[in-house]
Amino acid sequence: MIGFYAAISAAFCWTYACSIWRRESKKLLPRQINIYKNVLASIFFLPVVLSINWVSDINSIFLLVISGIVGIAIGDTLYINSLKIIGTRKTLSFEALTPIIATTIGTLTINEIYPQKVWIGSFIVSFSLLMIVRQNTYKEDHSKETKLFGILCAMGSVLCAVFAALMSRMILISSTLTPLQTTEIRLLSASMFLFLIFKHDFFDLICNRSITKKSHSNLVLSSLLGTNFGILFQQIVFKFLPIGIGWTLLSLSPVFALFISSREGDEINKLTITYSILSFIGAGITLI
Repeated sequence: MIGFYAAISAAFCWTYACSIWRRESKKLLPRQINIYKNVLASIFFLPVVLSINWVSDINSIFLLVISGIVGIAIGDTLYINSLKIIGTRKTLSFEALTPIIATTIGTLTINEIYPQKVWIGSFIVSFSLLMIVRQNTYKEDHSKETKLFGILCAMGSVLCAVFAALMSRMILISSTLTPLQTTEIRLLSASMFLFLIFKHDFFDLICNRSITKKSHSNLVLSSLLGTNFGILFQQIVFKFLPIGIGWTLLSLSPVFALFISSREGDEINKLTITYSILSFIGAGITLI
């Protein structure tokens, strides 16, 4: 049950943080938000580096560095771009195919054999979330080209996330590194990668007096929840649950987004509620 509670906690943290990142993306560039949150989050967990054996675990650390760059540095930048364009709920809902993708990849790459109920549950969750995406309830107007870019960013972020999760799962089940240690390694690698490329954006954000104290407070809170705790809970999920089951549970974020959708002009209809309930049923089937 540790993996289950961690997945629900991660979904909640991500959803709340995403709503903040979307609001702040109206004033800041997505890459600025990403480098800000990752640098801050890596500082929060910095004492953890003293507990890591950087010599004996070098091979695992190398894979985690790649995981951090792909999943956090690149994936989250695409993710925040999508948040800015198509909103929190629809961005989260593009994780609809993630349960099926993760279950398939887990079977093909690390020989995780799933019973039939897991495939059925994953399919139900994916179908339900796809139906949520199809509900045309978002009021903010964008051109077709802009919407397409937002969709491509969302899909790219999902692929990055699954690839990074697979690498994390492999390390967590084959090494002595803990979820907290793997979280900090991934955060540090993502922060250094982003800082080397976008350091001017970072300094502009820190020194920009037009950024209000409230914005800084929001970014600090969202970094702590969505990045520190969100990624930590995710790593705990992949420590205790196979990647297919883990991603099926983590993909419930759009359901939590229903509670904040009204603030973004995203109306909720009866079909959306119905499919949200169905997604929980699907997740329950995978755990029975």
